Amino acid sequence: MADMPEVRGKLIPGKRLSELTWLRVGGPADWLFMPADAGDLAGFLAALDRAVPVFPMGVGSNLIVRDGGLRAVVIRMGRGFNGIEIEGNRVRAGAAALDAHVARKAAQAGIDLTFLRTIPGSIGGAVRMNAGCYGTYVADVLIEAKAVTRAGEVVTLGAQELNFRYRQSDLPEGWVIVEAVFEGPEGVPETLEARMQEQIAKRDATQPVKERSAGSTFRNPAGFSSTGQADDTHEMKAWKVIDAAGMRGARRGGAQMSEKHSNFLINTGQASAADLEQLGEDVRKKVYDSSGITLEWEIMRVGEPAPEQGSR
Repeated sequence: MADMPEVRGKLIPGKRLSELTWLRVGGPADWLFMPADAGDLAGFLAALDRAVPVFPMGVGSNLIVRDGGLRAVVIRMGRGFNGIEIEGNRVRAGAAALDAHVARKAAQAGIDLTFLRTIPGSIGGAVRMNAGCYGTYVADVLIEAKAVTRAGEVVTLGAQELNFRYRQSDLPEGWVIVEAVFEGPEGVPETLEARMQEQIAKRDATQPVKERSAGSTFRNPAGFSSTGQADDTHEMKAWKVIDAAGMRGARRGGAQMSEKHSNFLINTGQASAADLEQLGEDVRKKVYDSSGITLEWEIMRVGEPAPEQGSR
């Protein structure tokens, strides 16, 4: 392993990432770095050998880390990055702030960011992936985001620089979001709170929230514009084509497509990352064979597979 720069946060070698992902799978990272603050992160990246890959990781809610782990420094934000501040009609949130917490605090201030309430994960990931729900996306409310580059420079990015698309942005490789500023429509706090409670009730009734999952497995194959705006005229849902292919409840090893919501991939208890990813590929093949539609993964898959049994 390469020599690491000195840091004020925590720098841990060989951390098993299964402990940090919602699906509870994944081999070790070469290093896990939890910076104390943005200055610590910037200094670390500036001093780190450019040949060493880095991988920013949120709360692991939309991620499969393969069984062989990651040959990289995984950067995970903690308490130094979870602040939420109200500034007039804007909300400034650290990258580690949970989406749900931001939605609630904004609602208390009469700012409508309610679409974030049921999105699993943290703000850094929400910005990077242009997270959205109920027809609203990060692209609709983001004023600016602050990031630390791979060279350790702190930069401010607007929506134009990020070039948001459906579940995508153009954040350069190795750059790390550290905070974001949002501006949402005005609303009555009690009304916003009631809306969020309705959203939670609907989610709990239709999604396997008590299972080990990573949210939606595949992107909806149609029904959205290139900027991520909903287009109800031509709406198509991934779960519908999965059902039509007969893959609701399908299994491979310890992995299963949920009986409750067929676009949710779950770890029933002993799944490996390979079980989960291969089941996803089984679903993609069945859907293509039955409908000609190629589903695209929404869950990010990273890292290396485990060495084949018996190989050295």
